[in-house]
Amino acid sequence: MELRTLRYFVAVAEELHFGRAATRLHMSQPPLSRAIKQLEAEVGAPLFTRSTTGATLTAVGTVLLDEARALLDHADRVRERVSAAAGVTTVTVGILGDGTDPGLARMAAAYRRHHPRVDIRIRDTDLTDPTCGLRAGLVDVALTRAPFDERALTVRTLRTDPVGVVLRADDPLARRDQLRLAELDDRRWFQFPQGTDPVWQSYWNGGRPREGPVVRAVQECLQAVLWNGTVGLAPLGHDLPAEFTVVPLIDMTPSPVVVVSNQGDTNPLIRSFVEIATAAYRR
Repeated sequence: MELRTLRYFVAVAEELHFGRAATRLHMSQPPLSRAIKQLEAEVGAPLFTRSTTGATLTAVGTVLLDEARALLDHADRVRERVSAAAGVTTVTVGILGDGTDPGLARMAAAYRRHHPRVDIRIRDTDLTDPTCGLRAGLVDVALTRAPFDERALTVRTLRTDPVGVVLRADDPLARRDQLRLAELDDRRWFQFPQGTDPVWQSYWNGGRPREGPVVRAVQECLQAVLWNGTVGLAPLGHDLPAEFTVVPLIDMTPSPVVVVSNQGDTNPLIRSFVEIATAAYRR
């Protein structure tokens, strides 16, 4: 059995759906299905009961899942020790967003348990670089939000959050239970500095060009709302001071929380980071 095939198997076993597992693994479904069938041939028994709605583990599959996880964990520890011997014991993580996110706290705790000897360095970034310095080579992996230009990057979605518009609490629209983007067409919106990823800028401007003040950080956004009545978008579920209100936007695409690494990165510590993040944010 190849470790790669076992990783495929674990992904299907955790997702209980070949399509979702293929998306998670950044591959198409047919080669994933062929790999699992080959693994079943090697084992000599079915690992999944397949249906039109997904898949369930057989008794044999349940046993293999425990063994596969243990084997993959051991393989990661071996790679980590080899990396440590080579002096590769530091992982720099770029973070954009709310540091109080419970998914981030679970992620940090789980990574410490799996890799207690790895030194994690955090680079907190502003709103102008959705890759948190990954493209510039300043970090090894990023926890951020999409969408942005994904060329040469590997992006895995951890969670999606509905989005609302940030308003001053005394704004007439703040009394509404929900809004549509068209109702904000006459407002000034936040803008990011020239050179910011255009896909990122377009998303936070509701998909069309806007006018308004240039901001770089969350606090600058809030001050623009407070002083000038500027509006902007934010994921729902974040605590804001009483002076502000976030009204849900019913026609705005949700904001994905993602973990991002460089395409083709073979560092086992980065691969482990992505897998642990996926598990932590799934809860």
